[in-house]
Formats: sequence, structure tokens, C-alpha cells
Amino acid sequence: MDAILLEYAWVLLVLIILEGLLAADNAVVMAVMVKHLPPVQQKRALFYGLLGAFVLRFAALFMITFLVNFWQIQALGAAYLLFISFKHLYDHWKKKNQEEDIKEKNGSGFWMTVFKVELADLAFAIDSMLAAVALAVTLPELGNFHVGGINGGQFTVMLLGGVIGLVIMRFAAQRFVKLLQSYPSLETAAFLIVGWVGVKLLVLTLAHPKVAILTEHFPHSTPWKATFWIILVALAAGGYLMGVRNKKKADAAK
Repeated sequence: MDAILLEYAWVLLVLIILEGLLAADNAVVMAVMVKHLPPVQQKRALFYGLLGAFVLRFAALFMITFLVNFWQIQALGAAYLLFISFKHLYDHWKKKNQEEDIKEKNGSGFWMTVFKVELADLAFAIDSMLAAVALAVTLPELGNFHVGGINGGQFTVMLLGGVIGLVIMRFAAQRFVKLLQSYPSLETAAFLIVGWVGVKLLVLTLAHPKVAILTEHFPHSTPWKATFWIILVALAAGGYLMGVRNKKKADAAK
């Protein structure tokens, strides 16, 4: 029993780290989506976004054995994240290359912004629970009860990892919003990260057994995971360094 509990503790630690990374992805997307709102509405939109993430993750946890059959959910999530990333980058390029000043378009209203955040939350919830299941099912069964078709012990590990991931998201989302306000040029890097996360969901979709364009194990392979995180860190670091440089130039020009 001690060996089993030790194995559970190790998998829980790995799952917490994984859920924290996925929560950070989700938090970046939420921060970018609510950035155009007034500060008070930003906090409200983040609250609803976090509440939606909480509800959807728990719903996905109980329904994962059912939802895993619908690759279309991940496909829609990937398409949505890629769309908002390319749209922002195109609008930014268009504005930069036109000679006359362009009046920036107003962003979506409050409730439309919340709706968009919840759509992204749904895609991330499925991604998060799939990752949790992939880890949890490697554990030996513990207990004689099942929840949502998953052994009770395995389910408990998934639940704890998901809750801790949401706590990380709670603080990360607000931190990302403050960073975007302090360093406006970080917004482009943030949208590049959003697009790269969309590529990640696209890879998961293409590897779904019912799509089978990629092998089912490719999204969980070490080469792909290493590639994903190296590029993600490079985008974040490059964006931050550029943001600091541009802020120094702006401060010097005052």
C-alpha cells in the first residue's frame, strides 16, 4: 500500500505541474480577451471566466469518457484560438502599414467578451482533462467505486490536480492583465502564444482516433512536447524583452 500511495503522490505532483502549465495557457488567453475592457469590467470578466473554467473543468471531469469521442470540440477550440490570433496580427499589420492614422475599433461588449472567454475555457477544459486522464490511468486502481467511468482513486488525483490548476489560473490571469497594461507591446507576443496554443489543440484534434491524420501518441511524445514548450518560452521571453525595450524608449521620449 505504501508503494501505491507513493506512486499516487508522484503522479499528483506531475499532474499539478502539468495543470499549472495548462492553466497558464488559459490565463494568457483570458487576459488578452478582456484587455480592451475598462478595469472594473476586466475584473468581472475574469471572475466569470474563472467561474466558467471551474464549472467546465468539473463537467469535463465527470463526462470525459463521453466527451473524448467528440473531436469536433477540440477542432472548434483550435480554430477559434487560431482565428483570434491571426485576426489580431493582421489588424496590427494593416494598421502599421497604412499611412493615415486609423481609429482603433472598439472591442466586443462585456457579455460578448465573457461568451468568447467561455468558448476558450471549454476547449481548455477538454485539453486539461484529457491530459489528467492520460496520467491518472497509469495508476493502479484504488478503492472499489467509480466516478464517470474512472476508478475512484484515479478520479481523486485528477480532481486535486484540476483544483490546484484553477488556483494557479486565478492568480496568473490577473498578473497577465497587469503585464499587458504595463507593457502594451507584449500584446502581440501574447496573441502569438494564443495562436501557438491553438496549434497545440489542432495537433490533438489531428491525432484523435476518429481523425487519425497524426498518430494517437504524437501529441504526448517527447519531441512534440519539447518543441511546443521551447517555442512557447521563446515567444514569451522575446515578447517580454521587446516590451521592456519599447517601454524604455517610450519613457525616454517623454
